[in-house]
Amino acid sequence: MRFLKMLHFKTVPEDYVKKTAQCAQVALSCSRAAHQAALRGVVKPTPQLATLTPKVRAFVERSVALCEPEHVHVCDGSEAEASALLQLMQQQGTLRQLPKYENCWLARTDPADVARVESRTFICSEKERDVVPVARAGQKSALGNYIAPLDYDKAVAERFPGCMRGRTMYVIPFSMGPVGSPLSKIGVEVTDSPYVVYSMRTMTRMGASVVDALRKDEHFVRCLHAVGRPAGAATPGWPCDPPRTIILHRPADNEIISYGSGYGGNSLLGKKCFALRLGSVLARREGWLAEHMLIVGITDPKGRKRYIAAAFPSACGKTNLAMMTPSLPGYKVECVGDDIAWMKFDDKGVLRAINPENGFFGVAPGTSEATNPIAMASVFRNTVFTNVAETADGGVWWEGMGDAPQALIDWKGQPWDPSKKTPAAHPNSRFCTPADQCPIIDGDWESAEGVPISAILLGGRRPAGVPLVVEARDWNHGVFMGATMRSEATAAAEHAGKVVMHDPFAMRPFFGYNFGEYVRHWLAMPRAGRQLPKVFHVNWFRKDQQGKFLWPGFGDNARVLDWVLRRCDGEPCHQDTPLGLLPAPGALNTEGLGPLNMEELFSIPRDFWMQEADCIEKYFTEEVGEDLPQEMWEELSKLRNNIQQS
Repeated sequence: MRFLKMLHFKTVPEDYVKKTAQCAQVALSCSRAAHQAALRGVVKPTPQLATLTPKVRAFVERSVALCEPEHVHVCDGSEAEASALLQLMQQQGTLRQLPKYENCWLARTDPADVARVESRTFICSEKERDVVPVARAGQKSALGNYIAPLDYDKAVAERFPGCMRGRTMYVIPFSMGPVGSPLSKIGVEVTDSPYVVYSMRTMTRMGASVVDALRKDEHFVRCLHAVGRPAGAATPGWPCDPPRTIILHRPADNEIISYGSGYGGNSLLGKKCFALRLGSVLARREGWLAEHMLIVGITDPKGRKRYIAAAFPSACGKTNLAMMTPSLPGYKVECVGDDIAWMKFDDKGVLRAINPENGFFGVAPGTSEATNPIAMASVFRNTVFTNVAETADGGVWWEGMGDAPQALIDWKGQPWDPSKKTPAAHPNSRFCTPADQCPIIDGDWESAEGVPISAILLGGRRPAGVPLVVEARDWNHGVFMGATMRSEATAAAEHAGKVVMHDPFAMRPFFGYNFGEYVRHWLAMPRAGRQLPKVFHVNWFRKDQQGKFLWPGFGDNARVLDWVLRRCDGEPCHQDTPLGLLPAPGALNTEGLGPLNMEELFSIPRDFWMQEADCIEKYFTEEVGEDLPQEMWEELSKLRNNIQQS
């Protein structure tokens, strides 16, 4: 029997057994021992397991045989269960209560487990080209990490046998999106981390209602997670195994496996792993879109409400835009979601979107009463803060929140010394908060049919050369804008900041399949009877020669959204430029802002854009190659010709 493909137990190819004999023998012996232990009743069947559907129960039983936990608990999502988890994590040293707030908690991770580990995140398929485009010979593609099936199986065999001995295995039935919505999907995550269970309760719809839904439709995504720890080591407050951390996806089998990290993006498997990597594959199969986008509702002074989806890389202002306090009188903003959008055209040709998540897993540093008062009003109850600083009165603090109070304890649990210039809160510190606590949560945020999307924004951190807002001339041009997005790297992943990286559609770390085919999928959206949203590129982050931001941002971004909505209405408030359609002189409402260098804010430097075109050509050639749709080469040619003639 094939233990290495542990969820399926297919026969091992003979040549593979020869190549990995030692590993296979160890794995198989562990497997037999686990099965024998289960049969002897070491892990006894519980009444909870009897409530599961046959396919879910089979998945759980195979996971038990593999990981050998001491106990199994099927999560029901109840308040009593949540309280018990909090008490357990206090005893284990995973969480500290924050007495300044209502039901708020502080987690400090291992310093080696603080962000997504993109370099150790893999997609498995029979053919490498299913996952990544044909890159230049000898060059590793930056558009995804491929792992072969045999290596995938080997990675599991080297890590998972017996990895939960002495621990409890939690079974989390969860729904991405409102339970029962035709746009929603169900998953079952098996984990040994109570922190993951509690966080998944916030970030997804979790528990008994999902089990009931599975009785009607047993299709679900299998998610296996283990925190991992070195053999023989005592369990610390934050167990993990950073040297051996790995995150695996096998889309063909609707399977996600994660080992060695307890951090959100690596362990809350409904988030980036399911909602984006696996979700993008499901979306392609079924004809919809799974995107790294916020969703926001905007009501104008006339009372007309529209919805916008916006794709920005992590830590580039998605939450701030989703929870904006508009500076323009008469405008109202309501939040549907701050990170992920699942979008599908309905039978009337309207693109409808849901937020598949149930909470906010937001970046704390930079969030303040000045930048995002709505987020600040959302997070100080029923929240887990991770890797922020702790104040003497049992509260939290992070850089950008205001003046630092005295006697701070930093994110590593040590007294903070500001003279050392090290941050008190980790740059990727987070808050995990229920979405329904947001004071401006949209009334239709849990609508089963989703909200109608009028416009799609694309953008990132571009300190030079890129105008404040550009409208695409047509759908193909909009897809080109998304395919050529670039942005400064942030602390949300393991990259150094200030490096401008290609991040197409803000999805570079999250593609579940070949990027060239992803672009082709977007290009296939226009069909007879469909109402395509307008597409725009925005850049709140352009700086002047002295390094100061040219645009005030935050609530004043409503002025850009005002122009976007007027363009959606067909108002002729634009001018044609080499890049696309920009606001006509005076069309952007800047009343009350004081002096602004609008000329520089909207300038299109010829040398900069010729270099940008060269960078795009190099990127397309080296990273996507022959998998790039011809339409993208045509759009690049148009851009270069327009700039040359400007």
